Amino acid sequence: MSAAADFIEVFDGALPRETCAAIVARLRASDALAPGRVGGGVHPELKRSRDLSLAGRADWAEVQQAIDRAVYPGLLAYLRRYPQALIAPLMLQIADADGASRRLAAEDLAAMDDRALGELARTCLRPGTVNLQWYEAASGGGYPYWHCELYPRDPDAETLHRHLLWTLYLNEDFEAGETEFLFQRRSVRPATGALLIAPTAFTHTHRGNRPLRGDKFIATGWILFQRAQALFGAAPARG
Repeated sequence: MSAAADFIEVFDGALPRETCAAIVARLRASDALAPGRVGGGVHPELKRSRDLSLAGRADWAEVQQAIDRAVYPGLLAYLRRYPQALIAPLMLQIADADGASRRLAAEDLAAMDDRALGELARTCLRPGTVNLQWYEAASGGGYPYWHCELYPRDPDAETLHRHLLWTLYLNEDFEAGETEFLFQRRSVRPATGALLIAPTAFTHTHRGNRPLRGDKFIATGWILFQRAQALFGAAPARG
């Protein structure tokens, strides 16, 4: 890992182009679209889009599965490049050949095959809701507000469990519409089927610039930490 790493990774060809086109066509025809929301609700001056959350939608289960399959290899590749994403916050342990426990090191993740790393990732992390988004150029669609994905929104602190954000670009037949990161001074040009992964905190404040002369379609979501009860067990009762 170089000193210039910005923790923004793009994986080209994560989702086949024909799958992207099928999702776009189905989204255009859907009657379940709703105005896009930000953390505080519907604010079209901050984000103007038509969205479809796939949470609990059995009729979109095959799309959810296709997207999950696309994100998973990218997540493993991201963890291989930045193993501290797991071992820095959780101080994980591993058993050596003699049965003694020691702290997991970055080198241990590099030596794991995909199966072992996948099991570790599933132990520590969980997928969030998938949201399909349609930004119409004609109506000024976009998400031009500088924002991050980690914030205290709900009593269950679900939004504070967000660790990584991801975006799958479903088309590229428009102008502009880049994902722009403020502090890294980096703009990612959408490419059909490409997967973007980055941290959720304010360090990676970003915005979705408005598309021109064409509509932009994306799928977005988060990788969250498992809840404390799953990671550490039930908290002891207070006396």
